[in-house]
Amino acid sequence: MKTIGVLALQGSYREHMNSLQRLNDVLPVEVKSQKDIERIDSLIIPGGESTTIGKLLRDFNLSGCLVDRIHSGMPVWGTCAGMILLARKIVEEDSIHLGVMDIEVRRNAYGSQLDSFSCSAVMDKVSEYPIELVFIRAPWIERAGENVEVLAVHECKIIAARQNNMLATSFHPELTDDLTFHKYFAGF
Repeated sequence: MKTIGVLALQGSYREHMNSLQRLNDVLPVEVKSQKDIERIDSLIIPGGESTTIGKLLRDFNLSGCLVDRIHSGMPVWGTCAGMILLARKIVEEDSIHLGVMDIEVRRNAYGSQLDSFSCSAVMDKVSEYPIELVFIRAPWIERAGENVEVLAVHECKIIAARQNNMLATSFHPELTDDLTFHKYFAGF
C-alpha cells in the first residue's frame, strides 16, 4: 500500500483526500508536520493561496524537510498553487517558495476568480481519452527547463509538466470525478 500525503495547511486538500480514498492500494494522509512528511511515500501540494501556503510552510518549519525529501526522490505533485510553490521562478516576483522544479510560472495567468473555466483535453502520456480540466485563477508555465517534459498545452500555454519525480498542473483534477491524474501520480 502506497502512502500518499496531501499538504493540509490550506486549499483544496480535502478534495484531493477524497479522490485518493477512491483509489486501490493508496493510503491518503493529511500532512501538517515534519513527522508527517517523513512517513509518506509521495505528496500532493493542493491548490489554494500560494502565498499563504508558502508562509505556513515557513511558519511550521516544513520547507527544508520537504525540499530534502523531494531532492532525495520523493514524488510530489503541485496543483495550481502547488505548481507555484514548486517553481524555480515566479514571473515578476523576486521571491520563490520551494524552488525545486525548473519551471517559470505566471500567477493568476488566466485572470481573476470570475475568469475561471473548464475544458477537456487528451494528454497522450496520461490518458487516451479527454480529461476534464478545471482552471480557477490558474497559473501557467511560461518557461520549462530542458529536463522538464511538457504533458499538456492549452491555447499555446503549458498547463502540465513533469520533471523526474515532480508533477505540476495548472488545473484542479480533484474538482472532477475523473481519477486519471491521481492514478497517474500514484504510479510514480
